[in-house]
Amino acid sequence: MTNEETGPTWADEDWDALAASFDDEPDHGLRDPEVRRAWAARLRSWLPGRAADVLDLGCGTGSLSLLAAEQGHRVTGVDSSPSMVDLARAKLAGRDAAFLVGDAAAPPVGEQRFDVVLVRHVLWALPDPGRVLRHWRELLRPGGRFVLVEGVWGTLSPVGIPADRLTGLLAPLAGDVRVDRLSGDALLWGRDVPDERYAVVAVTGAGTP
Repeated sequence: MTNEETGPTWADEDWDALAASFDDEPDHGLRDPEVRRAWAARLRSWLPGRAADVLDLGCGTGSLSLLAAEQGHRVTGVDSSPSMVDLARAKLAGRDAAFLVGDAAAPPVGEQRFDVVLVRHVLWALPDPGRVLRHWRELLRPGGRFVLVEGVWGTLSPVGIPADRLTGLLAPLAGDVRVDRLSGDALLWGRDVPDERYAVVAVTGAGTP
């Protein structure tokens, strides 16, 4: 995703070529039971307490989609890589989930609306994140929520989106915005991390889904 010396490489990556090895990263594949439990606990605290419709944008191989489905939610995943989508479909075979090839910034979901827009490590790399968030807001039902896992990576040429910037962009769109700091939770990443990692949960309108 990033290079400490030269900055972002996200837009240049061939995600189809990387799909087969994508889950090798501890926080991508969630293969380690402790890492998996850590993400499952966080996700349970971020998602609604009852069954909800979750739109997982930039879903990759579907690891977070699978956790959401295991917690009783209905999932629609979108990713620009057909190979990633194929792996996600296989990972969630038999579950209440559907996966589409498309642009996370403008997901091909038609008139369908959701209780949750779930995004991990995608928004920072999209042009004009404020405009993207406004579009995603239109995909939420009244009282729906954003669950956005983001950060700032690298030391020499940092890339990402700081939490204070993201909360500022969300302020006009959501009445209740909270930040969970994730950098100190090594179990989520399979190692200690020195950079800023966080999740923002922002509930729109009155009430929660």
